[in-house]
Amino acid sequence: MDTVKRLLAALFLPTLLYSDALAREYGDTGKPAYLPDVNVVGTARNHNTIHLPEIVGTQIYAGKKNNLILLKNLNAIVVNNSMRQIMAKVAGIHVWESDASGIQIGIAARGLSPNRSWEFNNRQNGYDIASDPFGYPEAYYNPPMQAVQKIQVVRGAGSLQYGPQFGGMVNYVLKDGSDISKSFQVGTQQTIGRFGLINTFNSVGGNTKKLNYYVFYDQRQGNGWRQNNRFQTKTLFGTFTWKARKNINFTAEQTVYSMLSQQPGGLTEDQYHIDPQASYRARNWMNIPWYISALKMNWDINEDTRLQAKAFYINGDRKSVGFLKSATTRDTANSVTGKYANREVSRDLYSNFGTELSLLREYKIGQQKHTFTAGIRYYTGLTTRFQKGIGTSGSDADFSISTPQFPVDLRFKTLNTAGYLENVLRVGGKWLIIPGVRFENILSQTDGRIEFNTNGEEILTRYEKRGRNFVLPGIGIEFHAFRHAEFYANYSKGYRPVLFSDLVQNNTTDVIDPNLKDASGYNADMGLRGNIGKFLRVDIGPYLLQYNSRIASISKTDSSGNIYIFRTNAGSTTTMGVESMVEIDLMEALSVEIWKMPVFLSYSFNHARYNNFIYTSVKNGTIAENNLKGNLVENAPATIIRGGWGLEYKKIQCNIQFSKVSGFYTDAQNTETASANAQTGKLPGYTVWDVNGSFPVYKQITARISVNNLMNVAYATRRAGGYPGPGILPADGRNIMVAVSAVF
Repeated sequence: MDTVKRLLAALFLPTLLYSDALAREYGDTGKPAYLPDVNVVGTARNHNTIHLPEIVGTQIYAGKKNNLILLKNLNAIVVNNSMRQIMAKVAGIHVWESDASGIQIGIAARGLSPNRSWEFNNRQNGYDIASDPFGYPEAYYNPPMQAVQKIQVVRGAGSLQYGPQFGGMVNYVLKDGSDISKSFQVGTQQTIGRFGLINTFNSVGGNTKKLNYYVFYDQRQGNGWRQNNRFQTKTLFGTFTWKARKNINFTAEQTVYSMLSQQPGGLTEDQYHIDPQASYRARNWMNIPWYISALKMNWDINEDTRLQAKAFYINGDRKSVGFLKSATTRDTANSVTGKYANREVSRDLYSNFGTELSLLREYKIGQQKHTFTAGIRYYTGLTTRFQKGIGTSGSDADFSISTPQFPVDLRFKTLNTAGYLENVLRVGGKWLIIPGVRFENILSQTDGRIEFNTNGEEILTRYEKRGRNFVLPGIGIEFHAFRHAEFYANYSKGYRPVLFSDLVQNNTTDVIDPNLKDASGYNADMGLRGNIGKFLRVDIGPYLLQYNSRIASISKTDSSGNIYIFRTNAGSTTTMGVESMVEIDLMEALSVEIWKMPVFLSYSFNHARYNNFIYTSVKNGTIAENNLKGNLVENAPATIIRGGWGLEYKKIQCNIQFSKVSGFYTDAQNTETASANAQTGKLPGYTVWDVNGSFPVYKQITARISVNNLMNVAYATRRAGGYPGPGILPADGRNIMVAVSAVF
């Protein structure tokens, strides 16, 4: 412990003891080296994906694997949130494509699950947007991409500043009017596409001496590529920034979102191969109203000190109704009564509040400037879960139940306090050493009813209350070997909190391990990134992800010989690989100025395996214990390759892009052949091509055309065991979209 204290003192004491007198002694008259946290970021070459500056606002990105995606420079129609195109140059991003028009984004990296992006810390304008980042981190709401100015992606080391995740952090930064040169501006984009797709996006914004603002309304609807796949989304967002003084501003934001989607359900393997557009579920629906309120403050206290504060509140509702039996069971009317079976209804209510405060301080030791940042966080969340409700026998989006109460009525509470410190120490002009540490305190509580018995009496789950404290250290290194390129390396501890589902016993015999721990481990990566010469950009390097204390349900026998389910930490996995991206402009290489011909290739290799993971099976009353050691991790393709070629002349652009993903297992047992219900089995690899073009029509009017899945390839990225319908879930076939946008 003394050694640790001495190490922390050596790393942070110079910053903590720094004073203005010390600054004057060393002649500190320079300007701050960080960028303000504004939405005007770009490059002379109009790249759509670059890496983040060392420091933005009060956040440190030096030494971390990161990307900055600039949507303005992306030549594509993004109304369907096509993440395989948007994140094409972010090597290793695995995308689940099983949702109509990309309503719910599912992305992951480094062999983790893409399920509603729950391995990432999901944010909008710097604050949380997921259901509960600790107990239920699924992102049911995602902003429409037309409103997004940039996407910040931090892999691995994001745990230091952003908290619970192994995948990293994704932050959707929306337009806020700060880049508009007049006090009032109107923008519009109207899009139509196959399968009844209609999207209207309209905005107003402006920028004055005292105020910048941006308000948009987005509505998207369509029938979907598959049968029984109608959808409609509506998003209203407003942000208003008051520039109280030259060095301080206040921002208020409000998001209002609603989604209604018909869920076509999964298919058996035979059904999928006969007609992937088919659906045998016409009565499954999901509805999500989502409200987010946020307040932010940015204060440049002086030329060396910057303070940011934010508070946010989420009020969300997730409702679903459907017939959720296996894909082998047809949802048909009773031959005698002519009625369908009653559907099952589920509902979650979310009420979350959080606040974060962060400080960045520049200081000098000798003639060398260094940077220190610190932050604290407070978060509280309440999730109320209702399940197994008996719904109607109808086919419409009716979420009512026929009984007074839901059989399952659970409450989950989360209380989190956290703090972090990071320090950029600059050595010799080319070296940066970035130590950091995060302190976490999490309290999780669960109680409620799991069912009624035959007498109508409540069966309550055991009250669970778990508090834990832990420390996440990390360190990054950056070496500026070239003028516009650098080597970087990073190591940081990470964790995944125990989920709400891990704390609930499904019946009176289930047992939760009293020593159940959060999953823990670390990310380590290194690489070379930046511009090599005038026309070549690279970002390439290896990584290692260690994921310990994964949780599983194991069958055990009690003293009376009865079998029960024991929820415990069962084992670990290790993923290692390479993430790389190379981009070159052939015309620039040939010194041709009028034309541009960008070409890129991103490649990732993942080797994800179970080290030691115990699981059990029961046959004829006997428990058989097995181990997954050596098995490949599910939903972890070994290779993901994306590439593209573009051609630009003045404002006319066209490009073609491909995405090639290798086959992968969908279960930890590595089942090769699909099961009868198609819920397990290896998914084959696939290659998808997309084509995009844009050209000016008149002054501020631009037309675009996109053809997604040009070759109309039939493929699937996901198998489901439950909602949105058990079985294999096909991805969309060929879709053609045309859009016209204008700014006035």
